[in-house]
Amino acid sequence: MRKLAAGSVAAALLALGVAAAHAQTQGVSKTEIVIGSEQDLSGPIVAFSKQLKNGMEMRVEEINAAGGIHGRKLKLIVEDHGYDPKKAVLATQKLVQKDKIFAMVGSIGTAPAMAAMPILFDKNIPHLFPLTAAREMYEPLHRLKYSFAATYFDQMRAGTKYIVKQKGYKKVCTMYQDDDFGLEVMRGAEAGLKEINMALAEKTTFKRGATDFSSQVAKMKNDGCDFVVLGTIIRETIGAIATARKLGWGVDFMGSSASYTELIHKLGGPAMNGFYSTNTVNVPYMDDASKNVRDWAVKYKDKFKEDPAVFSVYGYEVIELFARIAEKAGPNLTTDAFVASIEKFSMPRDMFGADEMSFSKTRHLGSNRARLSQIVNGKWAPVTDYITE
Repeated sequence: MRKLAAGSVAAALLALGVAAAHAQTQGVSKTEIVIGSEQDLSGPIVAFSKQLKNGMEMRVEEINAAGGIHGRKLKLIVEDHGYDPKKAVLATQKLVQKDKIFAMVGSIGTAPAMAAMPILFDKNIPHLFPLTAAREMYEPLHRLKYSFAATYFDQMRAGTKYIVKQKGYKKVCTMYQDDDFGLEVMRGAEAGLKEINMALAEKTTFKRGATDFSSQVAKMKNDGCDFVVLGTIIRETIGAIATARKLGWGVDFMGSSASYTELIHKLGGPAMNGFYSTNTVNVPYMDDASKNVRDWAVKYKDKFKEDPAVFSVYGYEVIELFARIAEKAGPNLTTDAFVASIEKFSMPRDMFGADEMSFSKTRHLGSNRARLSQIVNGKWAPVTDYITE
């Protein structure tokens, strides 16, 4: 009887230990996995965040309709940071303390992400696949932070080197936003040129929010630049190219994935034809060559009453990544199990053209490769596959 009683006590303690372990995993219950995301729903890039949110919600609904992840439904809670780091701190505190999220997924913006990460890491919460190509999203190495697509630096290093070799440009110049984003673009271009024994012939900058680029463009034209790398986003890209065309300057321009959006040709019109950009996923046009993409685009449009965009794809993809990794982590989902799963995770290219991805204990960036596209007759068209050198 004493042996039987002792065995019963041991079994009970074991059961309590297992229950306690599950209870300590924030955001995971028998029926749900709660994840959070911070978007700009009221600030300067609200259009991007709206598309991101749509793509994320679409994939969450599909996953839940198919039974969830090991029987658990995904619950996505989106908070607005207005692209303001101070608001990002408040949003993160709310998601962590009130909503009890398991992970932060697909948040947008470098500065808001940097503000959020310390709060998350203090509570053992992963920061996953943010929509920013800054190296700080996976460096320095931390067990709870992972990014998925090539950085601005890697994009511009490879893209600049490739196109200069192919086109034979002799005098490469750059115009970039005077902040961390612009510096990353410039430094990437500089590094790519250095690999082929060249250097930037002219560097000119502008302040964030600028609308007049006539002096910068005139200077580069007068200096004889035959190729210009742009550290610009949407309005500045359109403004710089439109100014050049008004001056009768037919030089080639190239931007980063920050300017790879259908808004460039929709808002800029025919003057944008010929513009190059690096990118890590394709714009999902309604008449895409792939039937799978066309079918997905129709489904998206039926749901949200608008055409999908490249950020719609990003949102869809980050949820897909999270779900696959959580599935491989097994039914006993904990932060440690998730981290162990992602450190062995790999995924082939998807239907949207995203590169194959892989992670490890020391590799927290899914892919460091980008491809080159160009606006041709008012639409983005791929110029290269993923550039390997």
